[in-house]
Amino acid sequence: MRKFILALLMIVTVSASAFAAGWDGVKEYTLDNGLKVLLMEEHKAPVATFQIWYRIGSRNELPGNTGMSHLLEHMMFKGTKKYGPKTFSQTVQRNGGNDNAFTSKDYTAYFETFSSDRIWLSLDMESDRMRGLLLDPKEFNSERDVVKEERRLNHEDDPESALYEKMMEVAFLNHPYRIPTIGWMDDLTNMTVEDLKVHYDTHYVPNNATIVVVGDFESEKMLSEIKKQFASIPKGAEPRRVTIEEPLQKGERRLFLKKEAELPVLIAGYHVPALTHKDSYPLSLLELILSAGKRSRLYKSIVYEKQMALYAGGDYSMVSTDPSMFYLYAASMPGKPLEEVEKAIYAEIDKFKIEPVSEKELTKAKNQIEASFIMGQDSNFNRAMLLGQYETVASWKLLDKYVDEMRKVTAEDVMRVAKQYFSEDNRTVGILVPVKEEVKK
Repeated sequence: MRKFILALLMIVTVSASAFAAGWDGVKEYTLDNGLKVLLMEEHKAPVATFQIWYRIGSRNELPGNTGMSHLLEHMMFKGTKKYGPKTFSQTVQRNGGNDNAFTSKDYTAYFETFSSDRIWLSLDMESDRMRGLLLDPKEFNSERDVVKEERRLNHEDDPESALYEKMMEVAFLNHPYRIPTIGWMDDLTNMTVEDLKVHYDTHYVPNNATIVVVGDFESEKMLSEIKKQFASIPKGAEPRRVTIEEPLQKGERRLFLKKEAELPVLIAGYHVPALTHKDSYPLSLLELILSAGKRSRLYKSIVYEKQMALYAGGDYSMVSTDPSMFYLYAASMPGKPLEEVEKAIYAEIDKFKIEPVSEKELTKAKNQIEASFIMGQDSNFNRAMLLGQYETVASWKLLDKYVDEMRKVTAEDVMRVAKQYFSEDNRTVGILVPVKEEVKK
């Protein structure tokens, strides 16, 4: 379980120097074609990071067409007329930079980091592939096979990842958060290059994107160059916005997955609010106290003290566009019934409902979150990541109040959210049942 949790999470922090001055240094612009631009100068080192964020992820996909956003991310490195197949990353590397991309449920993002005298390459390359992608059928077929194998190895053949995927599928009946970012295998198999071109033409338009640049540059010059490269790209039709709301869950849902595995595993998920909701702050503190790491209450109780679980933990990612999931997981020790592990997990949750966390424990959690936010990663890249994430799912301006909102959380707030969201009726439970040989239909 720890392996796939680490793969799913993206921990982003910001430097102390950036926060000390707040986010007042961010300059925001919107071009006539709808392209949002966020610039933040940082001159302590001659480097800069360029990122472009598209508001397109598995959340924006429809049944029968899942996995398109992730596969398109792969195809974005397969060439344009100007930068032929396999030359994009080679060009970046020849100029001493590095590049990559990632897709989530809420967004797809691309980045390059260069020395400040080479950052202008990013503008030329990213504007070129915003509208000039070739989408060669042979490259498409090859890359689709790569993604299918990725799905097979990392999702279908990995018991814990498969359990998480099934839990999300059952927890969300309507909302597209039920769709895995990599897509369903049948949809990948049936996808055509024409389908992907429609997806690209619809969503890779300036009015569906945000450029973030952080580092050693002059804002006026950077904005001028961005306008030269991107302003001529025509505004596209407004992409379809997701308006689906998940109905209130009114009873526990349980699923059992039989797969070849060593130990039984349990994952229990609860519907919780997104970033813009005030409860996201006490939920983040609750997550840290209850289930984050080996010093958490859950780990100490069922792994160290009771020795009934091999590992245990949980996650709540507050930075999401729509209400998401807070989930807990554990694998039972050999000879220990999973039923007992499950009861022990709920017992730890119930403690938050009946007794406020101590002031010492709450203060410690707040200090940890604040220290992580401020001191965790002193880099242009992570500051740009925060700006891109927040702006894409809500607004980058929420960063300014992050620490203050965390500091305001009281023990009563933590108790309130525990009572409100961690109920049996709001719970979806997935149980991995080990078998010697995988059951085949």
